[in-house]
Amino acid sequence: MTPSFTEMWRELAPVGRDAGTRGYRRYAWTGADADCRAWFREQALARGLTYETDRNGNQWAWLGDPAAGDAVVTGSHLDSVPDGGAFDGPLGVISAFAALDELRASGAHLTRPLAVANFADEEGARFGLACVGSRLTAGQLTKEQAYALRDADGITLPQAMEAAGQDPGAIGPDPGRLSRIGAFVELHVEQGRALDLSGDAVGIASAIWPHGRWRFDFHGEANHAGTTRLADRRDPMIGYARTVLAARREAELAGAVATFGKVAVEPNGVNAIPSLVRGWLDSRAADQATLDTVVSAIEEAAREHARRDGVDLTVVRESFTPVVEFGHALRDELNRILGGKIPVLGTGAGHDAGILSAAVPTAMLFVRNPTGVSHSPAEFAAEDDCLAGVRALAGVLEGLACR
Repeated sequence: MTPSFTEMWRELAPVGRDAGTRGYRRYAWTGADADCRAWFREQALARGLTYETDRNGNQWAWLGDPAAGDAVVTGSHLDSVPDGGAFDGPLGVISAFAALDELRASGAHLTRPLAVANFADEEGARFGLACVGSRLTAGQLTKEQAYALRDADGITLPQAMEAAGQDPGAIGPDPGRLSRIGAFVELHVEQGRALDLSGDAVGIASAIWPHGRWRFDFHGEANHAGTTRLADRRDPMIGYARTVLAARREAELAGAVATFGKVAVEPNGVNAIPSLVRGWLDSRAADQATLDTVVSAIEEAAREHARRDGVDLTVVRESFTPVVEFGHALRDELNRILGGKIPVLGTGAGHDAGILSAAVPTAMLFVRNPTGVSHSPAEFAAEDDCLAGVRALAGVLEGLACR
């Protein structure tokens, strides 16, 4: 007998959880990630599914012939941000297996192959780029670009993959695999409170806001914190701090979001004026024009502060994802299957479904998050709502793969 949703959730819950913060540290190609990947393989084999790992490290569990084409795929990811929550990613994978179980238990007759997927390195917590597995597959990240990715310890992505038993020499676009997918539906916990405010357990995604990551490097001059006059300092921390405030101001004015959530300081001494402050900006908006306006204003403010403080500044865009408008045909089909009364909402969070949408028809289901908190140990969804998500996903899979 295959494990239930609750049993799968209980089994996966301890993997990669930090005892102190109670948050998750499931970074790509680490021991915790390997344990998650082993769990996925075990779930596939326990159900008699055809298991495989593709050239980019993404995992697949197939019901039906993978080569037949026009497959319906569901799933998400199992990695996490630093001290992330339990639901972001894993809810979609566990729900996919549970929905498949419901489908089979009902005796539904598949007319299309069905697969559950776990995409590698979705969060980008280790190498700084989100959705690496799906980007590589969709040809949105070249092999050369992937090889240049390094973690905080200087370990390259290919080195990490090789240490985890994955061949980095094989990575790259996988158009043959994508051509065999007729639809991809990703279930995800909502990373906001729209469903909580509307009183609905499940929603359908309309679009993903355009978003990107920019690195701001403020180069100053290291010096003694106790003996250097304020007037003689070239302190990069001052301009960085003012830029953080500018980001908040510009985002509020535009109705967007902008966050400096990661910073590195050199030499990082209590009694030393920094020589370098490196901060990473994450910004998102409902449309491209607004996002461009916000980021340009933040960069302009940063350059003005740097000039005033005698500090050099470089700004590098490290990643960018344009607006993703999920295809109306598949989105409307999901709504029809689910009875036509499901709320449709946009999101500022990126997902593998957004990356794949350029190559295959994609859609997303959201499960209510009563707190709206995500990327935190406080992330939450009630079990009843999770099970409602499983039922909705099972209904969608039946409607798409059994017609």
